[in-house]
Amino acid sequence: MELSQYLSMFIDESKEHLQSLNENLLNLESNPQDISIVHNIFRSAHTLKGMSATMGFEDIAALTHEMENVLDLVRNSKIEMNPFIFDCIFKSLDSLESMVEDIIQGGTGKADVSPIVVSLRSIVTGDYKTAQAPALTTAKEPAKGIEVDEFQFSILQQSIDSGFLVFYIEVSVNENCVLKAARAYMVFDALERMGEIVKATPSVQEIEQEKFDRSFSLYFISKVDQVTLEREILNVSEIQSAVIITVDSESLAELSRPRNEVEAARQEIAAAVAEAITPAVSVEPIHNAEPVTAVAKPAAGGAPVASRTIRVDIERLDALMNLFSELLIDRVRLEQLASEVKRNDLTETVEHMSRVSSDLQNIVLKLRMVPVDSVFNRFPRMIRDLAKSLDKKVDLVITGAETELDRTVIDEIGDPLVHLLRNAVDHGIESISDRLAAGKNEQGTIQLRAFHSGNHVFIEIEEDGKGIYREKVLKTALKNGLVTAEQAAKLSDLEVYNLLFASGFSTAEKISDISGRGVGLDVVKTKIQMLGGHVQVDSKPGFGSKFSVQLPLTLSIISAMLVRLGSEKYAIPLSSIVETSAIQKNQIRNIHGNKMVEYRNTVIPLVSLSTLFNVPDFNEDLEEETEIVVVRKGDKQVALMVDEFIGQQEIVLKTLGKYLSGLFAISGATILGDGQVALIIDPNALIK
Repeated sequence: MELSQYLSMFIDESKEHLQSLNENLLNLESNPQDISIVHNIFRSAHTLKGMSATMGFEDIAALTHEMENVLDLVRNSKIEMNPFIFDCIFKSLDSLESMVEDIIQGGTGKADVSPIVVSLRSIVTGDYKTAQAPALTTAKEPAKGIEVDEFQFSILQQSIDSGFLVFYIEVSVNENCVLKAARAYMVFDALERMGEIVKATPSVQEIEQEKFDRSFSLYFISKVDQVTLEREILNVSEIQSAVIITVDSESLAELSRPRNEVEAARQEIAAAVAEAITPAVSVEPIHNAEPVTAVAKPAAGGAPVASRTIRVDIERLDALMNLFSELLIDRVRLEQLASEVKRNDLTETVEHMSRVSSDLQNIVLKLRMVPVDSVFNRFPRMIRDLAKSLDKKVDLVITGAETELDRTVIDEIGDPLVHLLRNAVDHGIESISDRLAAGKNEQGTIQLRAFHSGNHVFIEIEEDGKGIYREKVLKTALKNGLVTAEQAAKLSDLEVYNLLFASGFSTAEKISDISGRGVGLDVVKTKIQMLGGHVQVDSKPGFGSKFSVQLPLTLSIISAMLVRLGSEKYAIPLSSIVETSAIQKNQIRNIHGNKMVEYRNTVIPLVSLSTLFNVPDFNEDLEEETEIVVVRKGDKQVALMVDEFIGQQEIVLKTLGKYLSGLFAISGATILGDGQVALIIDPNALIK
């Protein structure tokens, strides 16, 4: 069987199983006595092992096999879950995700997971309970992280026979270590002064080029004892741990045997996996595909038919959207021609075609819609790890995960939400002692909600932490020169909170790897504005904060107001428009050289689009009455002067290409029914 054609199917299935493993493991951590969850975890691990063995990814199969050994003891009530076991399995899942990601990037999925294997085996044997220190682990037999050839095996055997000590050593550097290769060299230098290194994995050359993750393994011959070795290795700065195992003749014999575990796993369920991943009908290879779900109607007899899912190439969906975009342009053109010709039969046909194409438009857009669950499902594990590292208790409550967004928005929204959630855990939720002192439950709660409202999707992140204090924010803002003392006194609470989104703004008292480096919220705001949305924050000091993100449902087809500037036409997205109006020339004020206009008990800036875009045949200064479009970005508003309103229309957003990229206040273009090209104005760029 040619397995390469099933690679993308293997990747998709592996990602689903890993997500299921993470979710079930989090559930098990909350309900450690629920054996049914353990059975679900075991089944997912077992399937993943068989799939990877069949596809030839032996390291994945071997690691999942070690996980199975632990899970088998748990489900048979021979051992009970505890924090050490949970951490080991979570680390195993992290390694599996890294290996699958390596396969996605075109790699072989190989990785040095020997430290994790040693930990998993120590759980099976029970040795982890008697370990004297977390940095040093002893075991009777070595982990099988390194294979040796006959010559190397002979050297190791003769060394044992001659009275030398042979050690298997696994060294891990700190996660935030910058110069991993330099630290590895210092370890090698220290060891070579005490003995001889027989073999290292990765190779010495790969380690020098930093082609390793965080750990490396080696076989070492020496006369010094294990405690001395440990001390010398851990004396090197930024070394996190050293696992040292003494190898004797009996355990060394294991090294000469072929590694049968993966082959046994392959044979165990190869037939079942082959049947599972072999489609009933021949299909083309699928690359970078996303699922599209179709729910069948109940059969005539009343028995429900299960929902069915097919995987469709993303490029095909994009091609379908582009073709429909062209159809939409032609539909508008036909409607215009029919209104000019004024033939009843033509008008009726065009109206029918408009209705059909509108239905088709809804279906095409729904095909591209993906539940935000695909983004949300990675957050529970992230929050769990963050809370543990900060010694806090945090409960993440997710609602509305079935809410759907366009795939193009889904692809981009993950990183901003990660920033907001990390800030909620680090800055928002207090420590356990602070929460108890404030009369709160020791466990903080973060609400992550998603819901539809009109043509937008709202995502809210609300926590019951310490909230945002106006004085602290203003103190930092004044120090950074973001506002003057006079301006600060006039700002409302919401305006003060929005200062958090200023570039480089941070109120963190100390810098950590989680937050406090002055990056984050400004990146969040920029990213969301690029998606055509906006973000705002509200807070009640002492009781918590809420970040609200508003996003458009889709970025491909938008509703817009068409306006005319002389002979040129422009489109303004309806999502940014507050209202349209007309003003007299004598209503325009000139304040410090800037045009302003009164609008609903306030004064807002007035922007001349004809001046901004150098329109040759229109000048607002010659008009006694000028039409304006009031647009907004967050809580700020601006009035745009136009020549004439054409009307509201659904338009297809087209990029301008590489040669016209970076045009100020222009987000793209669209083709109108009469064949003209109208530029789409980006109101966010016009409001500072």
